[in-house]
Amino acid sequence: MSEQAIPILRVTDARTAVRWYRRLGFTQVWEHRFEPGLPAFVEIARGPVSLFLSEHTGDARPDTLVYLRVKRVEDVDSIAAEFGATVGEAPWAREIELRDPDGNRLRVGAPIP
Repeated sequence: MSEQAIPILRVTDARTAVRWYRRLGFTQVWEHRFEPGLPAFVEIARGPVSLFLSEHTGDARPDTLVYLRVKRVEDVDSIAAEFGATVGEAPWAREIELRDPDGNRLRVGAPIP
């Protein structure tokens, strides 16, 4: 396994967050709770990209921004259609910005050839 950095996003309800991120192509890898009823800590992945979603109050701040670089411009367009988002053109990429149910921001972009 190669090294990687995995952003941690604060969520209030991991199940709701996992459902929302599924619309972006993420799948749940695992979930951990120290005991039933305690906060959840979940890993989700989309190909080689992983995110941790944490219900623990001290793990991350709300309103975090994560950039997801996708391979093709068509991927940005299909995600924009799924969420009803407007695609913008930046000098470096075609992008959209989404907010998950907890207000975390996810910018999705494909490099412009």
